[in-house]
Amino acid sequence: MTVTTAAVLVPLLPALAAALIFLTGRRAPGFVQPLAVLPTLAAAGLAVFVAVRQGGEEPLTAAHRLAPTGNDSLPIELALRLDGFAVLVAVLVAVVATCVQLYSTGYLRGDRRYPSYAALVSLFTAAMLLVVYTDDLIVLLVGWEVMGICSYFLVGHYWETGAARAASLKAFLVTKLGDVPFLIGILALASDAGTFRISTIVARLTSSLSSFELSHPTLIALLLLAGVAGKSAQVPLHTWLPDAMAGPTPASALIHAATMVAAGVYFVARLLPVFTASAAALIVLAVLAALTMTGSALAALAQDDIKRILAYSTIGQLGLMTGALAVANREAAVFHLLTHGAFKALLFLAAGVIIHTAGTGSLRALSRLRGLKERAPDAYWTMTIGLLALAAIPPFSGFFSKEAVIGAAEHTALDSGSGSATVAGWIVLAAALLTALLTAAYAARLWLVAFHDPVHARPEPLPAAAVHEDSTPAMTTVLWLLAVPALLLGLTYRALPDWLDGGSLAPTLTTSVLATAAALTGGLIMYAGWRRAYEADAAVDPGPALLGPLFAPAGAGFGLDTAYRTVFVRPTRAAATLVRFLDRTVIDTYVRGAATAPGLLGTLTRRAQTGNVQTYLAALIGGALVLAVAAVLVAAGG
Repeated sequence: MTVTTAAVLVPLLPALAAALIFLTGRRAPGFVQPLAVLPTLAAAGLAVFVAVRQGGEEPLTAAHRLAPTGNDSLPIELALRLDGFAVLVAVLVAVVATCVQLYSTGYLRGDRRYPSYAALVSLFTAAMLLVVYTDDLIVLLVGWEVMGICSYFLVGHYWETGAARAASLKAFLVTKLGDVPFLIGILALASDAGTFRISTIVARLTSSLSSFELSHPTLIALLLLAGVAGKSAQVPLHTWLPDAMAGPTPASALIHAATMVAAGVYFVARLLPVFTASAAALIVLAVLAALTMTGSALAALAQDDIKRILAYSTIGQLGLMTGALAVANREAAVFHLLTHGAFKALLFLAAGVIIHTAGTGSLRALSRLRGLKERAPDAYWTMTIGLLALAAIPPFSGFFSKEAVIGAAEHTALDSGSGSATVAGWIVLAAALLTALLTAAYAARLWLVAFHDPVHARPEPLPAAAVHEDSTPAMTTVLWLLAVPALLLGLTYRALPDWLDGGSLAPTLTTSVLATAAALTGGLIMYAGWRRAYEADAAVDPGPALLGPLFAPAGAGFGLDTAYRTVFVRPTRAAATLVRFLDRTVIDTYVRGAATAPGLLGTLTRRAQTGNVQTYLAALIGGALVLAVAAVLVAAGG
C-alpha cells in the first residue's frame, strides 16, 4: 500500500463507518460497537503508518481536481499534503478518537441513542482528519463546517434537558459568528494569492525568489482570526465551550483534545506566514492569547463543576498555543497541541469515571465529590498524572511543551530588537508565567478537594456504599493507555524539530526555573488554603480565599454572557418582536384586505346568478331602460 493511498483511507474509514451506522444502527444494534471502534482503530494504525513512512522528510503530495470555480487558476482540488506537522497531528486525532470510541462503549452502555452518538463521533473524526491532511482551503472549510454540525448534535445528545438544547444551540451560533468572516477571509486570501492551495500560498509568502505580497494582510489575517477565535474558543468567542459540557463526557474529551478546538490552532500554524505578514495581526493575536490564558485560568479557579474546570483549562491551554503562534513559533504551538491532546483526553475521561461512579447532574460539583481516592483508584491515579502534566510539573509532558512556549516568548521578547515582535513577546511571556501559577492552583484545588477532603465534611454526604468506582475494563484500559503519553510525550522534544522543520524545543534554564517556580507557588498556595479548611474539619473551598473579590465575577465568566445578552440577544429579540408585529398587524392586514375585497365582490356577483331566465330578461330590460333614460337626459341637457 502506498503512503498516499493509506492517507486517503485515514479519513475515509471513519466516514464510511459513520454512514453505515446511520443506515443500519437501529436495525442491527449489535454491529454498532464494532463499526464504531474498528474503522477508527484501523485509521489510527494507518495514520501511524503514514507518519512512519513520511518520517519528517520532504512532504508527500497528491491532488485531484474536484470542481471548476469559473476561474481556471482557482480550481477546487482534493489535495493532500503530508508533511511532518500534518502526519503527527493526524496520529493524535486518530489515537484519541479511537480511545474515545472504545471508552464510550462502556460509558454509554444502555444509552438508546448510542448508535447516533457513535456515528457522529466517527464523522467528527473524519472531518478533523480531512482538515489535517488537506492542502486546499475549500476542502478544509468543508471539514471545518462538518465538525461544527457534529459538535451541535453531540453537545445536544441529551436533548431532553434544557441545558443540552441551549448549549448545543449556543455552540453552533457562536462558532458560526466567527465562521462568516472566516469564509470571507479565505476567499480574500485565495483571490489575492490566485490559488486555494495552502502550500502554494505559504511558498509564495516565504520564498526569497518571490515578490508576492498580500494586498491587505492585516484585514485578511483578522478575518481569519475571527473564525479561529470561534472554533478554538478564544476571547471573545470562547463562551460556548464551558456550556458545551452538557454533552456526554467522552464527546467532550474528543472536542477538547483532538478535534474542533484544535482545528483553529492547526489552521493558524499551517498558514502562519499569512499572519506574520501583518505585525498588527500578531499583536492582536498576542493580546487575545494573553486575555484568554489569564481570564480562563481565573474562571477555572471559581468553578464548582469538574467538567467546567477542565473546559476553562482547555481554553487557557489553547491560549498558550496561540501565544506561541503570536511570537511566530509554530513548533512550540504544535508541541503543546500534541501533549495537551494526550493529557486533556486523559483528564476528561478520568472525570467521566468519577461522574459515572458518583452519578450525574449535581454530582459533577466539587462540593459533592469528595474522598474519592479509595473509591475510584484508577481515576485517582490517572487524573493525578493528567493534572501534573496540566500544571507543567517536570518531568510530565506538559512541562516540556509549556516550557517551549514560554521559552519562545522569552526569545522573542529579548532577542528580536524592538518593535511589534518584542511587544508581542513580552505580552505572551508575562501572561504565560501568570497562567502557570493559576493553572497549578486550580489543578491542585481539583485534586485536593475531589480526592482528599474527608467524606464527612461534605454537605449532604452520600452513603459510602453508594460511591464506588463504576467503570468497565474498556474505560479503565483507555485511562492507563492515555496516561503513558501524558507522562512521557514531552521527552520527544529532541526529535520533534526534525519533523516540524524548526529550531530547538529543549528547555532553557531561566524560563524552566521561572515557570516551575510559578507552578509550585500556585500549588502551595492552594494547598495551604485547603489545609486550613481540612484542619477545621469544614467543607470550605479554598478557591474563594485565593481569588477574594474576583471569585464571583470569575465564576460568572466575568459577565461576558450577560454582555452578549445585553448587546446582541436582547436587541435581536426586540427587532424580531417588532418584525413579527409589523408582519401580523400591518402586512397581514393588507394581505387579508386584498383577499377579502374580491371575495365580497364575488359574493355579490354570485347572488345575481339565480339561474332564472325571466329574472335575467327583466334585469336586461331594466338596464336597457336605464341607459335609454340616461341618453335622453344627456341629449336634453346638450
